[in-house]
Amino acid sequence: MSQKISDAELEIMKVIWANKEGPTLFAYLTDELASKGKLWQKNTLITLLNRLVNKGFLKAKKTGRRNEYTPLISETEYQTVQTKNFLHKIYEGNAKGLISNLISGDLLTDEEYEELKKILERDREK
Repeated sequence: MSQKISDAELEIMKVIWANKEGPTLFAYLTDELASKGKLWQKNTLITLLNRLVNKGFLKAKKTGRRNEYTPLISETEYQTVQTKNFLHKIYEGNAKGLISNLISGDLLTDEEYEELKKILERDREK
């Protein structure tokens, strides 16, 4: 999955990933996006969905007059790939630089810092 997706496409994927009920129906997608203030025209949404299908992120299935969309990649898989890309692009693959920046840049809450510390200590014990 080396394809990148736009911010608008990511908004769609977030709704689809959050839907744990199975395939996402077009009507459900429009309702969820509208509840988030994304009032896209039907043709705009169809275009974005088709792009996601063509990029290999979604599978579309027509059932009667309804379209159902199923993710072909999980949210965790996408986040992992994008994190690796970011790490390579910005920090030349140096995770220490990222973590250091998060801490020294005061980008973590105290709770996040403590949780990260526990994760690092737990993994060191393994």
